[in-house]
Amino acid sequence: MAHAAGYALFDTAIGCCAIAWGERGITRCALPAASEEALRRHIAPGSAQAGEQPAPPAIAAAITRIVALLAGARDDLRDLVLELDDIPEFHHRVFAATREIAPGSIVTYGELARRLGTPGAARAVGQALGANPFPIVVPCHRIVAANGRLGGFSAPGGARTKRRMLQIEGAIAQGDLGFE
Repeated sequence: MAHAAGYALFDTAIGCCAIAWGERGITRCALPAASEEALRRHIAPGSAQAGEQPAPPAIAAAITRIVALLAGARDDLRDLVLELDDIPEFHHRVFAATREIAPGSIVTYGELARRLGTPGAARAVGQALGANPFPIVVPCHRIVAANGRLGGFSAPGGARTKRRMLQIEGAIAQGDLGFE
């Protein structure tokens, strides 16, 4: 796993999020957790040398864009540089294809598998996205189940967080995808 050079917490429309960075780019992102302490533990696991600190300019710019996206701006964040060290090749492919999904759009796990040239691999796509260390930047919240339901979401808040993010982007309205 890429080791973080530092990390920062920042407020968004959905709560306090976090980002960690290394020498070449973003190493992790995190959606709101139960507490800021839980968020700190999640964003820099096993990285005693990585401390909370002011973000360098490129990361500060990324934070500004993430905050804007979570407030309803249309920004696909595709150009943000991710450190993909120790990430399996299939996950690389899933993450790259997921980053092509524009804000306000959704696709199914099966459709994403077809786009990858691996029809029938919807479950493997879901597992890769479940291990996504870059939520928001790799917008796994834009992938839904074939039955029209939200499907799984491993971030804190689960399906509620996923639904909220999709509502902010205008991909779904209140009451869509089987939720009240």
